[in-house]
Amino acid sequence: MATMPLQNRPCGGRYGDIVQAIGNTPLVELKRLSPKPGVRIWAKMESHNPTGSVKDRVARSLIEDAEEKGLIRPGHTILEPTSGNTGISLAMICSRKGYPLKVVMPDNVTPERTQLLKMYGAEIIYSPGDQGSNGAVAMADEIAQDTDTYYMPYQYGNPANPLAHYNGTAPEILEELDEITAFVAGLGTGGTLMGNGRRFKEELGESCMIVAAEPLQGEPVQGLRSLDDGFIPPIIDISLLDRKIFVSNHDAIVWTRKLLSEEGIFAGVSSGAIARVAVRIANEIDEGNIVFVVCDDGWKYLSSGLYTLPIDEIENMDSTIWW
Repeated sequence: MATMPLQNRPCGGRYGDIVQAIGNTPLVELKRLSPKPGVRIWAKMESHNPTGSVKDRVARSLIEDAEEKGLIRPGHTILEPTSGNTGISLAMICSRKGYPLKVVMPDNVTPERTQLLKMYGAEIIYSPGDQGSNGAVAMADEIAQDTDTYYMPYQYGNPANPLAHYNGTAPEILEELDEITAFVAGLGTGGTLMGNGRRFKEELGESCMIVAAEPLQGEPVQGLRSLDDGFIPPIIDISLLDRKIFVSNHDAIVWTRKLLSEEGIFAGVSSGAIARVAVRIANEIDEGNIVFVVCDDGWKYLSSGLYTLPIDEIENMDSTIWW
């Protein structure tokens, strides 16, 4: 009996330390979520990075760029506003490199994020939870005026953020797929959308549609932002986006559970929002490859309880109770 040739590469590799192991994440086809035989949906599993999120790529890029430019001076503390994942990634990398880290974070994030930050040795300053990540940015900006004490990489305005994807995530996807009909990512700092989107447009032209999953205004999806809330990260170039599709917090939670129940993917809530948009795009085309990013794993959200309730209960529940 003939066997199919292997399409996967051996897992693992040999690295000098954990920071070098960032990237080269799996690209997994989600056959149960595809609505049509000719449409293939692929998940880029950024949850397989060392701290469990896509932000490992960004944090490494931010710190290495600052080191190359001599921006981190003796006595500096790294300071960064975050909704959790960038802070955790920075905390891991800073602990390896010997830099003290202080993060500004909304006070309503899940306790797992706080525990992980403290585990890696970061100091936390809490901003008002009802102001979301915008409140954390404003508070960090005020603290960062003391430039003798702090260096703020500022993921929202630092080109090293999208470059982590332009030089890393996108080439990895292009190595696996010759054609990409649509690339879907969440609207957060904009780094994932801008870095991948720019590379795909250069390599594939207008045949690849760049789609942003954006939360409805007033519907907090952890890790994502509504541009209507008044803050547009400087690294975002709206003209690079072909479409911007709104998604509710309720749909984000329901589709987070669908990823788990139908495909075995244990992901965070922003990934549920992105998956919802990816499947919507899949319903609009007859054939092609749709790639979306699984931003992080679900370990940081376990205390919310959303993974244990029956999915039919979640579908009929007021999603605002979760955060």
